Amino acid sequence: MSDPGGVAADQLRAFIERIERLEEEKKVISDDIKDVYAEAKGNGYDVKILRKVVSLRKKQPHEREEEEAVLDLYLHALGMAGPGPSEG
Repeated sequence: MSDPGGVAADQLRAFIERIERLEEEKKVISDDIKDVYAEAKGNGYDVKILRKVVSLRKKQPHEREEEEAVLDLYLHALGMAGPGPSEG
């Protein structure tokens, strides 16, 4: 079944309904994640650091190493870190 514009209305409706269901599932999961962070905070954990750890665990080791090296370089350039390896 299609309208004069060539859009298959049933197929379009099915896509929209699937997207809506997935968006609702995503909201439920997002709420669950917030609850876990709140529980962790209630047990004395630093939520900002937990989020950073989760982010780091998503990356490959070489990506983390490269990011840390660039961060260290920038911190040294701004005088925000101790002496570099060759300076100490």
